[in-house]
Amino acid sequence: MNLSTSLSRLAELELPTLYRNAPSWPLPRKALLGFALICLLLVLADVFYLSSSRAKLRQQEAQEAVLLQQFARKSTFAANLEAYTRQLQTQQEAFAKLLQQLPTDTEVPGLLEDITRLGAANGLVFEEIRLLDERVQPLYIELPLQVGVTGAYHDLATFISALAGLPRVITLHDLAIRPANSQAGPLLRLELLAKTYRYNEQGLLP
Repeated sequence: MNLSTSLSRLAELELPTLYRNAPSWPLPRKALLGFALICLLLVLADVFYLSSSRAKLRQQEAQEAVLLQQFARKSTFAANLEAYTRQLQTQQEAFAKLLQQLPTDTEVPGLLEDITRLGAANGLVFEEIRLLDERVQPLYIELPLQVGVTGAYHDLATFISALAGLPRVITLHDLAIRPANSQAGPLLRLELLAKTYRYNEQGLLP
C-alpha cells in the first residue's frame, strides 16, 4: 500500500464511523487517540486562553521592573534626605553670605570713598574715577568703575592688593600701566576697570 492510497482511504473515513468503531479498538490505539485529544485540547487552550494570559504576565513583569527601579531611587533619596537637607541649608547660608558682600545702591558712594582712601594711603594721585553704566545680569547687576591713578610701581601693586582685600566683591579688569607724564620722577599711570556687583532682586522673579 502506497502513501497516496493511504491518504485517500483516510479521507474517506467519517467521524461517526470512527466514533462507533472506537470501543472495539485495541488498547494501544485507544491510548494514542486519547493522547492526541489531550494534545489538541492543550493546543487550543494555549491559543485561546494562555497566550493572552502570558502577554499580560509579561506586561506586568515589565511594569514590576520599572516600579522596582523607582522604589530603589526613592528609597535611596529617602535614606539620604537628612544629608540633602543639611547640604541645602549650608548652600543657602553660603549664598546669603555672598549676597551680603554685594553692595546696595546706598553703599556705592561709600565704596568710592574706600577706593579713594586706599589710593591716598599708598601715595597715589587719582586722575580719574568714574562710574559707568550699569549692566543688568539675571542674578546680579554690574557696577563698573573706570579708575586712573599715578604713582610708583610698588605703590600701585600695594593699591591693587588692597582693592582685592576690601570686604565687598570687586573684580579688576583691563589693567594697563604706562609711564606717566610727570615732573615728580619715574612714575607710572595705572588704568583699570573695577567691577562691583549688587543683587538683582528682580532677576529670579517669573
